[in-house]
Amino acid sequence: FRGNTRVEEACEMYTRAANMFKIAKNWSAAGNAFCQAAKLHMQLQSKHDSATSFVDAGNAYKKADPQEAINCLNAAIDIYTDMGRFTIAAKHHITIAEIYEAELVDIEKAIAHYEQAADYYKGEESNRQVVFVEDSANKCLLKVAAYAAQLEQYQKAIEIYEQVGTNTMDNPLLKYSAKEYFFKAALCHFIVDELNAKLALEKYEEMFPAFTDSRECKLLKKLLEAHEEQNCEAYTEAVKEFDSISRLDQWLTTMLLRIKKSIQGEGDGDLK
Repeated sequence: FRGNTRVEEACEMYTRAANMFKIAKNWSAAGNAFCQAAKLHMQLQSKHDSATSFVDAGNAYKKADPQEAINCLNAAIDIYTDMGRFTIAAKHHITIAEIYEAELVDIEKAIAHYEQAADYYKGEESNRQVVFVEDSANKCLLKVAAYAAQLEQYQKAIEIYEQVGTNTMDNPLLKYSAKEYFFKAALCHFIVDELNAKLALEKYEEMFPAFTDSRECKLLKKLLEAHEEQNCEAYTEAVKEFDSISRLDQWLTTMLLRIKKSIQGEGDGDLK
């Protein structure tokens, strides 16, 4: 018993030291102290406290050593999954994905962690949280789709946008977003093949009649017509008109430019 008491005291001291290092903005030292506390908590068979300390270590290291932050968060994830706490593990996979996005600029690894987070969210069957879990899974999948399209993995992006669009179109709280996902899926089809885009558009209108009256659907029809006629000016004008009401983000601009470049005689590589 005496041995355990000493380990508990050591845990407490490491945690206090870590918090003092945080106040002093010595992030590496704080991360290291939280790590030591996490290992001692594990020695005491206190899994929850160990995972919490690894997360605290990860948050401290985020400000000084992104790779070490990822190592600590992965250690916490291992404990949470072992405990069956998949929703909280998913949350930390998202944090790791964000570090890969912003700090380490490794998009493939960011995608892998967003996918893992989505899988964990979808695996949670708590009815009480079903809307939250579904929405969280969708957010992760949409990140994967956006990056997949940027990396020219169009089929993967299409499958995700269609899946999320189908999931949300029957949900009164989320159905307004469905038109955006079908729009993005159609653009991915369009980059690959114009005929596929036409067929996809017909399918989306049939599945989700509200899509037909959307500005996104009308834009797609104008773009398909301009593309068929190889009319670069009409294409640019349609995009310009859409952008004047709904500002194009970087992703949409990139995709629309890729389609525009397939029109013969396309000149300046600009959308406006």
